[in-house]
Amino acid sequence: MGDEWLKAASVVPSKRQLDWQKTEFYAFCHFGMNTFTDREWGDGTDSPELFNPTDFDASQWVQAVKNGGMKGLVLTCKHHDGFCLWQSEYTDYSVKNSPFKNGKGDIVKEVSDACKEAGLKFGIYVSPWDRHEKTYGTGAPYNTYFKNQLEELLTNYGELFCVWLDGACGEGENGKKQEYDWQGYYSLIRRLQPNAVISICGPDVRWCGNEAGICRKSEWSVVPSEFCSNLYTAEHSQKSDTVLPSGKEMVLDLGSRKAIKGKDDFIWYPAEVDVSIRPGWFYHESEDYKLKGLKKLEEIYLNSVGANANLILNIPPDKTGQINKIDSLELDSFRRRLEKLFYYCQSGNAHAFATSENDSSDAVKNIFDSADNYWQCDSDDEMPEIVIDLGEQKVFDKVVLAENIATGQQIEKFTLFFDKGGKWKRLFKGTVIGYKRICLFKAVKSSKIKIQINSFRGKATLSSVGVYMSKD
Repeated sequence: MGDEWLKAASVVPSKRQLDWQKTEFYAFCHFGMNTFTDREWGDGTDSPELFNPTDFDASQWVQAVKNGGMKGLVLTCKHHDGFCLWQSEYTDYSVKNSPFKNGKGDIVKEVSDACKEAGLKFGIYVSPWDRHEKTYGTGAPYNTYFKNQLEELLTNYGELFCVWLDGACGEGENGKKQEYDWQGYYSLIRRLQPNAVISICGPDVRWCGNEAGICRKSEWSVVPSEFCSNLYTAEHSQKSDTVLPSGKEMVLDLGSRKAIKGKDDFIWYPAEVDVSIRPGWFYHESEDYKLKGLKKLEEIYLNSVGANANLILNIPPDKTGQINKIDSLELDSFRRRLEKLFYYCQSGNAHAFATSENDSSDAVKNIFDSADNYWQCDSDDEMPEIVIDLGEQKVFDKVVLAENIATGQQIEKFTLFFDKGGKWKRLFKGTVIGYKRICLFKAVKSSKIKIQINSFRGKATLSSVGVYMSKD
């Protein structure tokens, strides 16, 4: 086997990717013409007169999102039907020709302002596929149109943390063929919003491969550059307005030594898990009692945020222009459930000992430091271990690990043990760690935990270790 793994070990994230990763959990809000036509994919022929939220309240959205424990909100500014939620100068198919605030309203501005006031990050979703615009399918004229609209969104609504470009297109073999100017879109975004990640059909954030909240067992942030191809993303995106039920068709291994054998170009391309709290992405009254239960939401969270991916959970506002009360209550309950999962921090006064340290600045004590310090093993330590002394017998049911991803992702396999009567008993066996790995197990009682790193690339680091017990 070649040295592919060494090349992969040297790849690091950009600052914008690091900042995005720290966001962890944020909301999608699908809102638009489909909200009022009871559809998932509109065809661009519905009258703007139909768009009429009678009690729109962006601050209510933001409060519901914050109550759910989320740190940001991404708004569908233009979906596949081409209807724009802002006062675009380049089309009449927008809120300016709707009854909403007598054609003077701007949903994007109100949501952006509400996020800023509440301290939430704000992002925009824009679909390149436009079923209303007449220039779609003509090449350069449509690309100019799309970039003009992008510029409006990038310059008029403050700081953005994310620009979400969808890869879906249901035109079929006999549909219109539009060659998107991806590089032109990216250049515009980089120039006007340099701190925003470009997601899904973009170079910064990778679609996990399904819309069911399913994450890979080993979700690598470093992958061969071919997975950044927009053709690849579009090919694996939805072809109709049905929700994908599972991730059975996604490539299950993107970054192991076996998967990258023979590759020579790698990128930092972390995964995002997108899923809706309801069966559909837009609001449908018929789905008011079909929300995902708390247990399912917990499972999705633990296997996305807890498995080296970010989670974007869709919360669709209803026809009144507010997050439905049923959804709001579910979000509030879910946040409380998460708080209970990590209620007791059992490592608050713990001490750690390692088989090696790279130098004094990379000491193992750094794993309990909230700053950007981290532990790194010595280069000669082939199977480094860390023993954590909790100081006394404590009950715990989860350990949260984090690599120092600013220097790359290197850990391939690890094992957790707990001390039982002076003997080490295996507690958990895992593969990648990355930004965050939540290790779950049946509750045990012990005063010591051992972390054994069984396989890594180049160097092994840990930036933090937390030991927790759930509250009943």
